Amino acid sequence: MTEPLVILPGFLSDARGFLPQIVHLGADRQVVLPHLTGDTVEQMSLNAIRDLPRRFALLGHGLGGQVAIDILRRLPEAVTRIVLVSTDPLAEPPATAASRETRLVAARAGRLAEAAAGEYPETAFAATDWRGEVMALVQDMAAGLDIDSYVRQTRAMQRRPDQQKTLRKVRVPALIVAGEADPLVPLRRQEFLAELMPFGRLYLVAEAGHMPQLEQPEAVTAALRDFLAGPMLLR
Repeated sequence: MTEPLVILPGFLSDARGFLPQIVHLGADRQVVLPHLTGDTVEQMSLNAIRDLPRRFALLGHGLGGQVAIDILRRLPEAVTRIVLVSTDPLAEPPATAASRETRLVAARAGRLAEAAAGEYPETAFAATDWRGEVMALVQDMAAGLDIDSYVRQTRAMQRRPDQQKTLRKVRVPALIVAGEADPLVPLRRQEFLAELMPFGRLYLVAEAGHMPQLEQPEAVTAALRDFLAGPMLLR
């Protein structure tokens, strides 16, 4: 039986961050998008698991990927497989966390668009002919947030835990999807993420930055479809 797919969009994103995949993968399986609330990764995962199916596959991007790892920590027997897109397994460096404070000040002063633009500059995406379209969508998703949501998600990024210990214990198939031109989560960091998991493998997306599922939707959707159709591990 095809297991449901739980999708966790990334920082400042909503369901549109995975819309191409929802349309295609949702044709033959249930897709669940829990609402992430809280100001830590742990609180977000605790709130999300209240409405999840009994068994499911997990797909998360960025902050959503970090929450996915914590859900796997809490519910190891419920997760059949996991996909992590543009996800950093380590705690945020102090300098990066401190740099977010300026954007928090801007958001609280009513300049949310300015703050969001600072989170996802043009260089966060590969230099393709459609980069402007992807940027516009990302900015539109961020604009749909209220200031409190922006602050909570920012705090969750700043406080995210180092998840190496959890990842070494993962006993399900894992796919790491990385844009080859992602400056926010460098490739070496995502290679390390794949190496941490006993059954992890890396899928590198050409001509993609931090949003490979939007920058190269056909390639990413095909990779996800193949991965989700693969065998589960017996435990």
